[in-house]
Amino acid sequence: MTNKLLQQKFNQILDNDLLKEIFESGIYKEFKKNDIIIDINQPLNYIPLLLTGTIKILREDNHGNELLLYFLESGDTCAMSLTCCLKTSKSNIRAVAESDSSLVLIPTSKIHYWFQTNDSWRNFILEAYQIRFNEMLETIDTLAFMKMDERVYKYLIDKVKLAASTSLDIKHNDIAEDLNTSRVVISRILKQLENEKKIKLSRNKIEILNF
Repeated sequence: MTNKLLQQKFNQILDNDLLKEIFESGIYKEFKKNDIIIDINQPLNYIPLLLTGTIKILREDNHGNELLLYFLESGDTCAMSLTCCLKTSKSNIRAVAESDSSLVLIPTSKIHYWFQTNDSWRNFILEAYQIRFNEMLETIDTLAFMKMDERVYKYLIDKVKLAASTSLDIKHNDIAEDLNTSRVVISRILKQLENEKKIKLSRNKIEILNF
């Protein structure tokens, strides 16, 4: 981890003294796309600060089916893993690298201490809670009020925003897993969206039109 990268991502959020402490006590890690960063029932002794890349946060039901909750971008942390750290409980989410990612792991002891002693850290954590809470509400609204074709299109739009590109390298099965449905359903809906001139399909690639 370079101090320059840490400064680039967090210098507008965290004060310089804290960034120096993070650089000295944090653990730098790199993950490849699809690597599991945090798994369900894993004891958590740290929280991640995402430097580069994108991470998706998933829940799993009793049958092993996954549901996408939200994405983390560079400059984010995961409030749900923070809660588990503070309670010294096991993880109730799975964090998977959506793309090649780098992050710094903050030990639990530092999380507690900085929350009591550093205003910029406390504000950062409280804001992270609020952002993730709003995203959870959006996920619930999507499940409760949107039809599956609307959910799929919203999912694609969200991915475009994250990737900053209208061309997505993604398989139908990946979408099905994230939205907890079948590949057949996703393929049918994608073909419907293509007929509506909203997307263009090719092998393992989807282009979003008129975005």
